[in-house]
Amino acid sequence: MSITHHPSENVFHLFSKEMSYVIQIVRGYPVHLHWGKRLRDDGNWSGMLQLAERASFSPNPVADDYRVSLDTLPQEYPQYGTSDFREPAYQVQLSDGTRITELSYRSHRIYAGKPKLEGLPAVYAEADGEAQTLELELADDYSGLTVTLLYTVFEERNFVTRSARLSLREGAPGLRIRRALSASVDFHDGDYECLYLTGAWARERHIERRRVAPGATRIESRRGASSHTMNPFMALVRPNADEDQGEAFGFSLVYSGNFLAQAEVEQFGMTRVSIGLNPFDFSWKLEAGETFQTPEAVLVYSAEGLGGMSRTYHRLYRTRLCRGVHRDRPRPILANNWEATYFDFNADKIESIAKAGAELGIELFVLDDGWFGKRDNDHSSLGDWVVDRKKLPNGLRDLAERVNKAGLQFGLWFEPEMVSPDSDLYRAHPDWCLHVPGRRRTEARHQLILDMSRQDVRDYLYGALSEIFSACPISYVKWDMNRNMSEIGSAALPEDRQLETAHRYMLGLYELLERITSSFPHILFESCSGGGGRFDPGMLYYMPQTWTSDDTDAVERLKIQYGTSIVYPVSAMGAHVSDVPNHQVHRVTSLTMRGDVAMSGNFGYELDLTKFSGEEKEIVKQQVAAYKELRGLIQTGDMYRLKSPFEGNETAWTFVSEDRREAAVFYFRTLAEPNPPLRRLKLRGLDPELAYRVNGSDDRIAGDRLMVYGWNIPPLQGDFASVVLRLQAE
Repeated sequence: MSITHHPSENVFHLFSKEMSYVIQIVRGYPVHLHWGKRLRDDGNWSGMLQLAERASFSPNPVADDYRVSLDTLPQEYPQYGTSDFREPAYQVQLSDGTRITELSYRSHRIYAGKPKLEGLPAVYAEADGEAQTLELELADDYSGLTVTLLYTVFEERNFVTRSARLSLREGAPGLRIRRALSASVDFHDGDYECLYLTGAWARERHIERRRVAPGATRIESRRGASSHTMNPFMALVRPNADEDQGEAFGFSLVYSGNFLAQAEVEQFGMTRVSIGLNPFDFSWKLEAGETFQTPEAVLVYSAEGLGGMSRTYHRLYRTRLCRGVHRDRPRPILANNWEATYFDFNADKIESIAKAGAELGIELFVLDDGWFGKRDNDHSSLGDWVVDRKKLPNGLRDLAERVNKAGLQFGLWFEPEMVSPDSDLYRAHPDWCLHVPGRRRTEARHQLILDMSRQDVRDYLYGALSEIFSACPISYVKWDMNRNMSEIGSAALPEDRQLETAHRYMLGLYELLERITSSFPHILFESCSGGGGRFDPGMLYYMPQTWTSDDTDAVERLKIQYGTSIVYPVSAMGAHVSDVPNHQVHRVTSLTMRGDVAMSGNFGYELDLTKFSGEEKEIVKQQVAAYKELRGLIQTGDMYRLKSPFEGNETAWTFVSEDRREAAVFYFRTLAEPNPPLRRLKLRGLDPELAYRVNGSDDRIAGDRLMVYGWNIPPLQGDFASVVLRLQAE
């Protein structure tokens, strides 16, 4: 049992093996008592909540106890307008134009398992015995609004999931939801630093860390996607927290659209962290008898620093967010033709690359953009998902069979959410895109965005894609999305629901992805949005891996992949070796380093394999063979970050098997140094009692020595050098 209720003090204790989350109902308000290290469930909770009368500028809603003020009470789901002046978790507008509601505790329910969230991705339990769920029902009698707070805790994992369900009783006047966040937590002090992931296209998920101070630290997306610029994740960490020690509290939103995450330090030093749908440009009309479900927030606690937090997210998202037959399967080594050919290819050229890949041991060939419509550049044809017979005169099936005959699986690129103004689809249905009547339709990459809130649009896409998937032996699909939203409006929605468009788009996309992935479970889907523009937990629910970034430069990828690993497992990261000079930053790096960086993810090549020299072919064969031996460990092992590319010239990480008997260490040195010091690398995660064979030799080194004294890094020559250390316990 992971949730207990103590009626005498009306306390709810949610706990796992090493974590406790404690809520108390005080005067009808759900109050946050504790989230952190595990507390004994002894039923004695008296004295935990401190109440103190403040100045009249913190009003008192309870007439007989001036110590109770919503402006100072640590709350679970704070409301707007009834004397709490901090950031609210929700706000509604009633039919009379007023915005005041006051929720009060009505009832609760505790049950085994974890419910699905209607229309939304979420963490799941494979068996009811894995988890327990608490539902707290809060109600406002005046408006008829009910808010149900959902909490789920897994006994063996140090996290709690949170979401809210808003409903309106039968017969009540309709209202508008203006804000509906997924979670809000009031920490009892302000001694924290805030960590989040930021960047831009080709520079995604760089780590930002700074001290919280009075006022707010706010990250968000207003782009209609989780975005390259910010990721839907924030963590509060103690100033002394590093990779191995110190407290870290992670907040990750399972959503792919506009989001908000904020840490606000208020006048008395408490820190309120809130996360959920971005209220910017959002409103939702709720009628009597209807329900609105917020996305899920996953809150992870770690007493073992950032590394402990990350490994909790990794295991959880890999095994209880990703789904389907590919969740636990080794991911194939692929070759993608994009940087090899761009739009200029024919069937013979593609077959020659596939054959070259087969000779190197590659397992999957992916045909990227340019195979459909009249797609000789990015000016046309998105939405016309019919094969270009000029490039592929015998069709897709013929090409797929030729690739299969060469010994490789066949994969295909799509960008289903987009439409080109120069396309048959747009000419037939110009109102199917997001747009506002009478306003220009802003193009980006010569394309517009299809309105996924429309059922007819989703039905068209499902039919067009299903026809191709059914006609060809396709085992992999790269699902791309290459622009953000502008002129957000829908011809299918009435004027009083236009502010629902962006969220309805995401709900529609999720509905289409559920239909497609359920109908074609054998296909491995990879999400992409100009690389990492939609690398979020919401997409991982449908597609177990994401193209991490369009920037394939090995040096830049060190930061991108390191930052991504703060939240996301390596099994979710697509990582390829590309040509040099690199097509994004024009840097020339060694093939060895490019391979070692790409092997720290779902491995592949994105260049013309037919142009390799004899020496390069041998290096690639060795890389492919090594990855086949290591990918089970890399994709499912525990990751320990050893040296940060944000802090110096070196980067290192290691992957350790669950039983700690096997490990792979990756070390990278960016620039050469004259007469450098001799360096050691202290490893983590090994068993100190075991001795490890090094790189298959007879040399054995004790686990404690490798972690305490370290591994002597061998001499490396030149810029952009790397080395991999493989450890196997006897």
